[in-house]
Amino acid sequence: MRSHYRDIPAYITKDGSTIRELMHPDQHGGRNQSLAEATIPPGAKTLLHRHIETEEIYHITAGSGLMTLGEEHFNVEKGDSVLIPPGTAHCIENTGNEMLTILCCCAPAYRHEDTEML
Repeated sequence: MRSHYRDIPAYITKDGSTIRELMHPDQHGGRNQSLAEATIPPGAKTLLHRHIETEEIYHITAGSGLMTLGEEHFNVEKGDSVLIPPGTAHCIENTGNEMLTILCCCAPAYRHEDTEML
């Protein structure tokens, strides 16, 4: 299955980021994972949340920010990847002057029902 960026509508997810589901079982087939692009404008922050079942990887493709992962807080920038284990509270703040863009890989695939706001 192939998808093209221009054909994928963006939406606001529960954590407040703008998401494009680049690959998701509900739209593209596949079974075990999803890939999305999240964008966060300068000065904005996603809401603190966790996923009960899903393991997530963030890969920063543009911008910089402050990542909260459990009790840790650390800076991230283009080229960084962050592993987010299931059940771990997390959020990210755009601390730069450009759009913070993140590739988000979820396994199992992202589901709104698996997201718990904290």
